[in-house]
Amino acid sequence: MIEILVPGPYATVQDLGRPGYAHLGVPCSGAADEASLRLANRLVGNPKEAAGIELTYGQARLAFHVGAWVAVTGAPCPLTARSALPVSAGMGVPFWVPAETEVRFGAPAWGLRTYLAVRGGIAVEPVLGSRSTDSLSGLGPAPLRQGSMLPVGESGSLVEISVDLAPAGQPPPAVLRLVPGPRDDWFAPGALAELCARPYEVSQDSNRVGVRLRGREPARAREGELPSEGMVTGAVQVPPSGQPIIFLADHPPTGGYPVIGVVRAADLPIAAQLRPGDRVRFTVRPGR
Repeated sequence: MIEILVPGPYATVQDLGRPGYAHLGVPCSGAADEASLRLANRLVGNPKEAAGIELTYGQARLAFHVGAWVAVTGAPCPLTARSALPVSAGMGVPFWVPAETEVRFGAPAWGLRTYLAVRGGIAVEPVLGSRSTDSLSGLGPAPLRQGSMLPVGESGSLVEISVDLAPAGQPPPAVLRLVPGPRDDWFAPGALAELCARPYEVSQDSNRVGVRLRGREPARAREGELPSEGMVTGAVQVPPSGQPIIFLADHPPTGGYPVIGVVRAADLPIAAQLRPGDRVRFTVRPGR
């Protein structure tokens, strides 16, 4: 068991989500920065779909009541361990946490979301095939709080740990590549170019549903709103306020505000690590 002593500002269990249920109104959810969770799982020999812990802005304290191999990726946090035995804790490397050790996370130097994978995975009860907490629908385990106890899965059948160190993460360029549309025709000529011309500031109202931006409003060519239609992760929706929203992992399956463009899948980890006050730019690139 892993005991949550302090969850930090917001902490949840996440895996790769529950895709395939959007037609039933169920969001995909899953890790906001999927690439970082996949890396953490790979470092400890887990399958890519294993569940881990997603910390928002670090500052958590976890108690390991049994020994475990763990890896920490994503937004880089200072790590310290209180243990009777030496612990070589660090980002981007598998390390052994002895039984009855407390691991502490500081605030990240950059980025927003940090991922902890434990060999065997977090073995909470799955819902619709996923162990992810969905902040929009409420599916999955509740957000972690003081006293939460997380079971760890069996690791006897896993492959041996063969990766010693992942490349050190660096702050990525805050530039998001867009595929235009599907509703860019609802905006005035030149609106997409205006969207890309100046940086936007990330609002404090951002969360796992979406990154809310502050800046120039894309001019509309049509009034009113669309009938609800399917939405994808990365969609840049423009509500009546005119302030764009980048949809993240917990976005609703449908929406009625026009989408001026979609962030390329490869850039979604950058969007997931944006925090309030950051500045981000868009650029238009064809393809995925």
